[in-house]
Amino acid sequence: MQYLQKEIAEDADDFTPAASVIVPCRGIDQELKENVTALFAQDYPAFEVIFVSDRADDPAFAIVREAKTSFADTSGPIMRFVEAGPATDTSQKVHNLRIAVGKVDRRSEVLVFIDTDARPQPFWLRALVTPLRDDTLAASTGYRWFVPVRGGLASHLRAVWNAAIASALGANRTKNFCWGGSTAIRREMFERLNIGDRWRGTASDDFTVTRALHEAGLGIKFVPQCLTPSFEDCSFRELVEFTTRQLKITRIYAAHLWKSVLLGSVIFVLAFFGGIALVIYSAVTGHSFVKPLVVILLMFTLGAMKSHLRLRAVCKVIRHPKADSFSATLAHGCLWPVASALYLYNGLAAFSRRITWRGVTYELKSPTETVIIRREN
Repeated sequence: MQYLQKEIAEDADDFTPAASVIVPCRGIDQELKENVTALFAQDYPAFEVIFVSDRADDPAFAIVREAKTSFADTSGPIMRFVEAGPATDTSQKVHNLRIAVGKVDRRSEVLVFIDTDARPQPFWLRALVTPLRDDTLAASTGYRWFVPVRGGLASHLRAVWNAAIASALGANRTKNFCWGGSTAIRREMFERLNIGDRWRGTASDDFTVTRALHEAGLGIKFVPQCLTPSFEDCSFRELVEFTTRQLKITRIYAAHLWKSVLLGSVIFVLAFFGGIALVIYSAVTGHSFVKPLVVILLMFTLGAMKSHLRLRAVCKVIRHPKADSFSATLAHGCLWPVASALYLYNGLAAFSRRITWRGVTYELKSPTETVIIRREN
């Protein structure tokens, strides 16, 4: 939190080289039109936006064209569409990115990646690219922050679950990771590290980029100003599918992180929920339960305070009433133990290597081998 507050308070130097923003598409995300309109409205002098999908008739393309037509500023960025075709040995997203990178303007010095479920703020692109003025820096990244639209327990729980991952990003550039939904990298660096080739056979674009940068001893800067809201709701089925998919991918590409999450979740669940069971048992059997109750209340209070402080810091960047609503505050303060228990379930479910992502089912054989099992459309 201290790093976030420090970075927000600093005035960044102005560094705005020509940039190509690549947006992989597949289907229609909630509030897609608003997300795309926000991308067109970036305060940046010269950039192009490349929308790429496996199909030319992807319904997302129609929404993008509608958003461009209704965009108030007639100048805007250059916009192009790329049909990548179906993937054969990678995830569809990675395949789309590989094709799109080959289509960028030759004058672009920076490659930027953003997902269609992200709502960038007007300063997002400038804030993300500016740190690359530092020659010792390979890439810069933001991260997703879920903001429920209509609310609901599942949507708020996903937001709390995801917020814990955001806490892993900070001042240590050697430990930061790239989030594929908001990452900028120098084009020269991308080509020198052969990231396009390293994407072959992979399912995760961001884990692959992160590994390439770490192996080269290069730093990744987390830019708090680029915490990017995703205005979405979800059902409990979608919640479990999303969270489990993230841990399955983590197990394949960063097994040490998966092990840490699994072990930490086991310890917490045993201590917290085991303590609650002990309190109930002691009360029922007439034994004293004061000491375990005090420990449980202390654990809950400290966790709630941490979650609350994190939310307050993030709301300095994401200035939206839904992000700072009473329901969001209540959820982040109260649901974090449930999110920790969900992490345990996700970690155990990650022993399976099969995921479904945007209508395509994959078998993750290894970090460099992805098998497409079936397509729903």
